[in-house]
Amino acid sequence: MLRQWWLRGATACSQFSRAHSGCNTSSKPKRSIPEDGLQLSDFIKEGTKKQRMKQIIPSIEDTKEYLNPEDLRGNGRTVCYVTYGCQMNVSDMEIVRSIMTQYGFVESEKREKADVVLLMTCSIRDGAEKKVWNQLKLIRSNSVNKSQIVGVLGCMAERVRHDLLAKRNLVNIVAGYCRCRPRPSLQEHLNFNFPGPDSYRDLPRLVAVAAGGSNAINVQLSLDETYADVQPIRVDAATKTAFISIMRGCDNMCTYCVVPFTRGRERSRPIESIVDEVRRLRDDGYKQITLLGQNVNSYRDLTMSPSTSSEDRVPGFKTVYKPKTGGLTFTSLLEQVSDAAPEVRFRFTSPHPKDFPMQLIELIASRPNLCKQLHLPAQSGDDDTLERMGRGYTRDLYLRLVDDIRKILPNVFLTSDFIAGFCGETEQAHQNTLSLIRQVGYSFCFVFPYSMRGKTRAHHRLADDVPEEVKAQRHLDLTTVFREEALKLNQALVGTEQIVLREGTSRRDATYSYGRIDGGVKTVFPNPEDIVKPGQYAKVLITEANSQTLRAHLIGEANI
Repeated sequence: MLRQWWLRGATACSQFSRAHSGCNTSSKPKRSIPEDGLQLSDFIKEGTKKQRMKQIIPSIEDTKEYLNPEDLRGNGRTVCYVTYGCQMNVSDMEIVRSIMTQYGFVESEKREKADVVLLMTCSIRDGAEKKVWNQLKLIRSNSVNKSQIVGVLGCMAERVRHDLLAKRNLVNIVAGYCRCRPRPSLQEHLNFNFPGPDSYRDLPRLVAVAAGGSNAINVQLSLDETYADVQPIRVDAATKTAFISIMRGCDNMCTYCVVPFTRGRERSRPIESIVDEVRRLRDDGYKQITLLGQNVNSYRDLTMSPSTSSEDRVPGFKTVYKPKTGGLTFTSLLEQVSDAAPEVRFRFTSPHPKDFPMQLIELIASRPNLCKQLHLPAQSGDDDTLERMGRGYTRDLYLRLVDDIRKILPNVFLTSDFIAGFCGETEQAHQNTLSLIRQVGYSFCFVFPYSMRGKTRAHHRLADDVPEEVKAQRHLDLTTVFREEALKLNQALVGTEQIVLREGTSRRDATYSYGRIDGGVKTVFPNPEDIVKPGQYAKVLITEANSQTLRAHLIGEANI
């Protein structure tokens, strides 16, 4: 009987570990009996382990025993929202705001006094995580609310959840992305009658658990959660620009990237829900919408009838997964949102080069409200490095795609991502990347020194063998070269007329406004009498340029 208890307990602990790590493996754990038999210390240790896990994270069933529907309500308690990282994180925090507001929590900008502080985090690089750790220490040291609850959400919450929970004096809540269970409605939550929540929808319960003195965690990944039914609360409404998340997760499995492990597999929102949100924003006066996704142009709504083109991958580009067929693709989505809001500019990020079929480029060329700016992440210009990165293309294939795009969109503005000092990168490989930047000519590049991330294929299979000082120098080289090329492109715009969507007022001079031209380059122009309001288009004459900004004279109001 004791032997059976031991094996059953080991099984339960292993299942607990898998459940709260997001792993979906179905293999049964193995636990061997010591050769000299089981001792009393073994059973004490096992029982202590279970009790410790229960203290770290009470299960939903446990919390039902002492939580009631009223415990989930905010009842005016204040929440301060802090966002780090990409535009997707900004969009996710808008969803969190909406959920917390529905439960009666009130937003506060006073971080040190708020009842709850929620940090949306980024885990793409080590530097991003260090910022969060430093901020957590600062929050605790500056807080005047001794019962303040601090929660870490997003990528970092999933990647280093155990380290976060170990810092009990810093963090009370860890919430990743989604649980693999059906979505409960708001009313089901309020009635406390739900089979199992997902992470962001589960925040009111997590806050209630933390308020009771226990740590709270929910980091399981979902196969289908998209938050399509949640209407985000946008705090930057004055700019009349908005982000819409259209899909989540990534299937590409690039060797350097942690996103598939923190965001999960790709899943797309129903196209109807996206178009409805576009219409709402259009009616509220929004004039620019950016469609978001970890791999945005691989969007595929499988709830709809099959599209005419079942495969949208660029010929020659490879993937680690089988070709995806059926449903409505990103091209169909872009066509529908463009029709729904002809006076709204549409941008999208972040895409993968393999998902740019020519019918998508032709659609962008034919629609004035689809911006002629494409993000085309290269990451490297060297074939061997691209192979180690698992990017699925060669330098030549990438350049052919650039040429094909420019045949249809001769005035396209291209931006890109590059990694300096990836595993095994030689000096020649670095020079090949510099030559690619010069050959393509980007208007902007996001450049970062390589940072090894746990769980990635590179972490398991490659050596981070480029010295930090070499990474730093190569990072500087890449930045210098892309700015040299961007300066040439921007100087070529001097003397041309451009349409700018005003987004705000210059911080340096309140008589100047700023916005972006169709190609995405920031443009500053005098607007002393506030003739052009935020969210209005203006025609400007470009007079000066540097590598990142244009200066212009205002000609007058305009339409696209």
